[in-house]
Amino acid sequence: MKNLARIITVVLLAFTVRSIPAADAPAPAKLQNSFFPFCIDWHDAKKRSFKEQADMLKELGYDGVGHIWLDKVAERLKTLDDNGLKLFQITMKVNIAPDKPAYDAPFKDVLALIKGRHVQFCLLVSGGKPSDASCDPRAVEILREMSDLARDSGAQLLLYPHVNNWIERIEDSVRVAEKVDRPNVGCMFNLCHWLRADKGRDYKSLLEKALPRLWAVSINGADERDEKPGWSHYIQPLGRGSFDVYGLLKTLRQLGYTGPVGLQCFGIGGDAREHLAESMKTWREYSARLAAEK
Repeated sequence: MKNLARIITVVLLAFTVRSIPAADAPAPAKLQNSFFPFCIDWHDAKKRSFKEQADMLKELGYDGVGHIWLDKVAERLKTLDDNGLKLFQITMKVNIAPDKPAYDAPFKDVLALIKGRHVQFCLLVSGGKPSDASCDPRAVEILREMSDLARDSGAQLLLYPHVNNWIERIEDSVRVAEKVDRPNVGCMFNLCHWLRADKGRDYKSLLEKALPRLWAVSINGADERDEKPGWSHYIQPLGRGSFDVYGLLKTLRQLGYTGPVGLQCFGIGGDAREHLAESMKTWREYSARLAAEK
């Protein structure tokens, strides 16, 4: 009987030890880049409120979100704060045409709202022919004015390349940011717009040149080529499409890029939760693979 009791005790002890998770077990390796989606509002079939979006993003494991335009920023901030999430970016328009207002008046009020939060303003710059360098002096004047306004808030101004805008290519962002020459004015690389605007596929040399002022990157699933109009092939959930997004992330890591990575969601229909969950699953797979590589 004593031997039987000892055997039972040993078996129970072994089961108990295996059932207790190791307190010091290392967390799975992953990239240190923050990861957040943007443009998640417009095409969500569920039409979620900001609160519902924040709750969903928290549950799915995102670090925060990007906000579009200058309205309802206070509401967005509250819902993110309540979930411990960050407002990474605010997209806004800038117009360098001499007969147009350069930017919307609420910009100053929004700067006060986000003071100390290290928010990035993504500037869609229009008012000139795409890549026309003759407009640079006017743009530099406007951007330095905005830089001065943003200085005390701790915000950054990113020149966002957007197809058919005056700043259409990452090369435009770099050229203009260097001429503005302010510590809070930098660049953003956007995969979908680069695919549309640039017939070449050599992103490495462009990223190397942009790196000193490359403060944000956006990615998404995409096909290598699409000659048809629209975004259904150049903006897909992460993991879909023939373009090697993993290779792009690997290049960024090799170059030493440590800034935030945004997930472009414009035009993706259906329930946003479904494609956001799919993209997060792929991001975690990419992140773990990259972190494990020597």
